[in-house]
Amino acid sequence: MDQFLTFGIVGLTTAAIYAVIGSGLVLTYTTTGVFNFAHGAAGMMAAFSYWQLTVDWGLPVWLALVIVLGVLAPGFGLLVELALRPVQRLGEAEKLVMTIALLSALIALARWIWDPNGARSIPVFFADKQAFHIGSATVTWHQAITMAVAIAVAIGLRILMFKTRTGTEMRATVDDRGLVGLTGADPVRSNRVAWILGTELAAIGGILIASTVALDAMQLSLLIISAYAAAIFGRLKSLPMTFVGAIVVGCLESYLAGYLPQNAYLPGLRIAAPALLLIVALLLFPHGRLRGRDRRLTKVPLPTLRGTAFFGAVIITFALVLATVLDEGDLITYGLIFPMSIIALSFVPLAGFAGQISLCQLTMAGIGAVACAYFGGSGQWWALIAAVVVSAVAGAIIAVPALRLSGVYLALGTAAFAVIMDRWIFTLPTFSVFGVDVTLFDQGSVELVGPHVLGYRMDSAAEITVFSAILLALATLAVALLRRSRFGRRLIAQRDSEAAYATLGGNLLLAKVAVFALGAGIAGLGGALYGMQLQSVTAEQFNFVAGLPLFLIAVIAGLGSLGAGFFTGFMLAGPFVAVVAIWPSSADLVAVIPGLAGVAFAGGILSSGAISQMRKEWDPMFADRAALAAFVAWFVGFWILRLTDVIDGWIFFGAIVVGLMAVRFLVSYRARRHSDSEDIGVPVPGSSATDDEISDSDIPVEWWGIKRPYRAQDEEVLDHAVATRG
Repeated sequence: MDQFLTFGIVGLTTAAIYAVIGSGLVLTYTTTGVFNFAHGAAGMMAAFSYWQLTVDWGLPVWLALVIVLGVLAPGFGLLVELALRPVQRLGEAEKLVMTIALLSALIALARWIWDPNGARSIPVFFADKQAFHIGSATVTWHQAITMAVAIAVAIGLRILMFKTRTGTEMRATVDDRGLVGLTGADPVRSNRVAWILGTELAAIGGILIASTVALDAMQLSLLIISAYAAAIFGRLKSLPMTFVGAIVVGCLESYLAGYLPQNAYLPGLRIAAPALLLIVALLLFPHGRLRGRDRRLTKVPLPTLRGTAFFGAVIITFALVLATVLDEGDLITYGLIFPMSIIALSFVPLAGFAGQISLCQLTMAGIGAVACAYFGGSGQWWALIAAVVVSAVAGAIIAVPALRLSGVYLALGTAAFAVIMDRWIFTLPTFSVFGVDVTLFDQGSVELVGPHVLGYRMDSAAEITVFSAILLALATLAVALLRRSRFGRRLIAQRDSEAAYATLGGNLLLAKVAVFALGAGIAGLGGALYGMQLQSVTAEQFNFVAGLPLFLIAVIAGLGSLGAGFFTGFMLAGPFVAVVAIWPSSADLVAVIPGLAGVAFAGGILSSGAISQMRKEWDPMFADRAALAAFVAWFVGFWILRLTDVIDGWIFFGAIVVGLMAVRFLVSYRARRHSDSEDIGVPVPGSSATDDEISDSDIPVEWWGIKRPYRAQDEEVLDHAVATRG
């Protein structure tokens, strides 16, 4: 009984911290309509700042608390409010992307400022004071202060929200900002107060809990998973139920730590318990209407088969160039462009077509890597198929409970699944499934070898790079065919309105299971190729935080675009890696870029997607046959010079960039001259285009059949125009 009471005190102390953090999360959501994925990261930054002031710089505790809670936390809350103000008028997805981007950026920023390899700890409050006893249980002053703070927060928030005009304004703002403004209230001020208070509560929780755990950016940021579970108990709107949920989560963690048998399989269960509880809460508790659930859906372009085939040829050509101009060591690094592109491509059918936000796609890639290593230990080619199938089955299993979830709740559920895999499943030793012994990341890593295909063994980085590019081209073509198929149109219809889709006879369960399985299968293929490229991978390479940049860059590219996959893989394994190779001290800065870019995207700077913007800039060059032929000749010429070692790799890639810029400039110049000549009725000198060719290219598609005869081959072009122009 004494032990039970002791664990109960520890659990209530932890619960008090979760209650403080969770109440800040609920306060922000109920007032602003924004679910803040970066809430835990704000507490993490406060804890690191407190350590910097007290331990490293030696300031008194009271002064450090005044600076952190009185200056830094409110200032950060104001900055977040300013950053999120533009997305208040946007849909739920944009708000979600913004906070996920903040989470990724803050973790990277903390690792940049505070070396993650250094050990840090924060002393508890009043460590020199003698503990007191409640019955047979010992209570430290730090524990007593923590519980007193939680009680004070509960009382203070109750008074603020229901007994003051400011609280009433805060609750009313999210329901109808325009109506609140007509009453003389200021919605912007209400949001500002909510963000400041929410950040303050996150900072208080971060400082209180940092003395009991190691100061690690990722660990502290993901402690929010426990607060998420508590907030879901309160259905993101009830502060009392949030406190009840915090007590459940805190005591569950404490009693599991005390009574769970100590063997190789169960310690991870204790660490993953909050994420498991979050999934259970998501499935069991009814969810009200999501705040601010505006349907502002982006258009999904209709790809042409010819354009997709050309894009696939470009991908394979790029891989051949890399394989012939880079040495083995560089290819192992830059060859990851293609496996990472395949993983990122999995977001296109899942999030781009079906509107299902999944934050566990890198986890699915890890499952694919493990499956390929298990089935393909001797290079069996069918191990790649097995990796796709195993990952697809895992995706289908997730899809069944996901039928109850959407938007924020689905993102939370998939994030919880990723954390469970990181903290528990991927750490398990050998276990048995249907009588078969399975080992995941044995001794922390798994070994993969290249496949035997048609009797040929792919065991070099160059061969696997080209092989990965061919599979990426085929996967891209498959997704294009999906978009053009009847099932693809059904997925888009389901994204537009699940209720309407079901009313018209669509099977939501079948559609979600199929698209989750497809997305997971594509990610599993990418994970298997990723492991083959590196030959050995660890569980850390597939964790939840590592997957956030993939998601953010894919969103920036435009989730509905087929090129989002290659764009993401190219950016993360291409320029970002090259910058770090040239300037090693920039590694931390480069790690922050995806998060900052995600903030810029959600704020509207890149709201149409980078692929869409790039197509507007570069499509004229590809449509100009003379310009395209000139660039191909330029490219082949310098490639031959590189293969014969006349020039080095840097000169080769520099020449390609110069050639692209020059051709693009010439095409733009010719287009401007053509436009100016049309304005004054003068033909363009040197132009050999006939009147029919000019009319075909200049007459808008809306006038086909009126200003010129309609032709059978126009149907596909019109279909594409309708899809892209809405």
